[in-house]
Amino acid sequence: MNDQIHSDGSDHEHGALGDAEYAEFMELAAEEGFDAEEVEGALGEAGHGPLPVLAVVGRPNVGKSTLVNRIIGRREAVVEDKPGVTRDRVTYEAEWAGRRFKVVDTGGWEQDVLGIDASVAAQAEYAIEAADAVVFVVDSTVGATDTDEAVVKLLRRAGKPVVLCANKVDGQSGEADATALWSLGLGEPHPVSSLHGRGTGDLLDAVLEALPEAPAQRFGTVIGGPRRIALIGRPNVGKSSLLNKVANEDRVVVNELAGTTRDPVDELIELGGITWKFIDTAGIRRRVHLQEGADYYASLRTAAAVEKAEVAVVLIDAAESISVQDQRIITMAVEAGRALVIAYNKWDTLDEERRYYLEREIETELAQVAWAPRVNVSAVTGRHMEKLVPAIETALAGWESRVPTGRLNAFLGEIVASHPHPVRGGKQPRILFGTQAGTKPPRFVLFASGFLEHGYRRFVERRLREEFGFEGTPIHISVRVREKRGRNK
Repeated sequence: MNDQIHSDGSDHEHGALGDAEYAEFMELAAEEGFDAEEVEGALGEAGHGPLPVLAVVGRPNVGKSTLVNRIIGRREAVVEDKPGVTRDRVTYEAEWAGRRFKVVDTGGWEQDVLGIDASVAAQAEYAIEAADAVVFVVDSTVGATDTDEAVVKLLRRAGKPVVLCANKVDGQSGEADATALWSLGLGEPHPVSSLHGRGTGDLLDAVLEALPEAPAQRFGTVIGGPRRIALIGRPNVGKSSLLNKVANEDRVVVNELAGTTRDPVDELIELGGITWKFIDTAGIRRRVHLQEGADYYASLRTAAAVEKAEVAVVLIDAAESISVQDQRIITMAVEAGRALVIAYNKWDTLDEERRYYLEREIETELAQVAWAPRVNVSAVTGRHMEKLVPAIETALAGWESRVPTGRLNAFLGEIVASHPHPVRGGKQPRILFGTQAGTKPPRFVLFASGFLEHGYRRFVERRLREEFGFEGTPIHISVRVREKRGRNK
């Protein structure tokens, strides 16, 4: 069991590979002409497990998105010279001095809807909840405002490492403005011009000192805590009713009015002799950047709850057509790398005609997650509630499972022989060898003689599932291409 627990790579030098398996694998890589350093880098990327998360917070229009673009080295975050442009919670991957981490660009605050104190608290609360460290951006030309002071109080309470960025210091003349920010009590202000790149290297050095090598284990059995299950779905789909039914008591408020739940509610519930931690989340109404006020912050907190969970149980109202929003919520869970169970609620209200059309909708609209266990339940009557725990356990087993490298390569050899990659441009790329570099979710790295098309990668994933199961979990496949045939170093 311990091998499974630590197979995300956080506690083993070679990720999911044992010493003997790693040595054998590297020998195979050398025979195929791959550079050892390149192979180790690919294994590190594929097997890293969760990356540490850095949240960039601050008042509107202090240059958060510009700083994020500078950190990730490309213009991806939307930048405009007016406050409140960033509305989505946007996550990017970044690298500095050989270390990789995630950067979360947080949006502007709905000051007019919630009032300054509440809105600052909501945004900072989310950023702190999801992050391992925080960069607090302050406009040095304006100085510390009351809003900045409000964020400082929240950061202090949270106890997360904070790096203070004094932005918009474009030259020596602005250094004095930056020095004044010592008054915030967050330590040294790092003078930066995110627009021109001045001082960002020193800031990132400080960020690496603040970030852990790997993020704190937020889930699982490593620290002896119960498995975490996030209940997610559209408003009024029955999440709170389901939680009350599995708990056999009214733990959370249920109302016909959609949107009763605003904050995630954690409940310890015993099912099948096992204690689980269920997280009832606010319903996600629309795309985040179309939301306002309380709904906007509710969706942010729901996203944070999914990040902390091991399994996402997505509730879908079986009486209604599967919507784009249902698909988007499922995608959120898959992209977060969580085990997935889909529960079709209100099954007791369906007639034969609706059941027929629902099956057709599932085939067409949710074909990309056909691997997810499905349960047809009624949160009101308790129908088939006993099937929920086995579905969750199945998804967790797939999420944590691993294929030994030798067995995987025998399987890959069969694929290459029976279903070779199509010839493109007079060349036929082929998979040379591969390994499973991590779990939670399963992450594979394949080494190939040429570029593998997306359709062929999907085919490989489908065959992996047919051969090894992986029910209830997304699979990540990365491909490394050998630059020159027979290259040896």
